[in-house]
Amino acid sequence: MSGHDIIVIGASAGGVEALRTLVHALSAHFPASVFVVPHIPAHKPSALPTLLCHAGPLRTLHPIDNALIEQERIYVAPPDCHLLVEVGQVCLSKGLKEKGTRPAIDPLFRSAAHAYGPRVVGVILTGTRDDGTAGLLAVKRSGGVAIVQDPDEARFPAMPRSALASVTVDYTVPLSGLAPLLVRLVAFDD
Repeated sequence: MSGHDIIVIGASAGGVEALRTLVHALSAHFPASVFVVPHIPAHKPSALPTLLCHAGPLRTLHPIDNALIEQERIYVAPPDCHLLVEVGQVCLSKGLKEKGTRPAIDPLFRSAAHAYGPRVVGVILTGTRDDGTAGLLAVKRSGGVAIVQDPDEARFPAMPRSALASVTVDYTVPLSGLAPLLVRLVAFDD
């Protein structure tokens, strides 16, 4: 069994470029499921799955509600829906906005921590405000791994700084070091 095969990533301002950089460095046979919540407008279609498909080899999509979770996939939250994880499946929710946004990062991280505990790796990338901090704390409390992009190189450092101020993170890394770290964590054999 892989050490950590559920990767949850939150990004806000500056996140598209950060995500493109990350997925470009992952292989097509990355043995994990990756879930991404970007802060995106609720009233516009999102081209992020297409952008990420062009940036790297992993299949990237907006999931449908109750879709089965597969490895070697990136699931991107669709506009105006929270992306949640249950054991074996993806769920979409029109629940209340959190931190003024839907999709929000915290619901994804909390649901993954609840469903998969120590198998989860939570990643906070560039962004403004503090969405993701409470969710990253839930990941850490469930035995998962907490990673934050180095705020000194994040285009918008508020989200990474908020996470670092509230969570005892396992790794603070520059964006260039994130993919190799994820590969090591996913390959770790218990």
